[in-house]
Amino acid sequence: MDPEATENITCARCGKAAPDGAPPTWTCSVENGSRRYFCDDCARANIRSIEGRLDSSWW
Repeated sequence: MDPEATENITCARCGKAAPDGAPPTWTCSVENGSRRYFCDDCARANIRSIEGRLDSSWW
């Protein structure tokens, strides 16, 4: 079983919670060795920065 499926995940940008793990529409980014999850709204609003591989601190 995927360990993320039972974790309480929060959006690193807006704080939106996903208590049953990250939904498939969320984006996962590895920054400085740790995973950061972004909800679909935050990911959609910052898609160019995400695709450009900019750390979230730059958006």
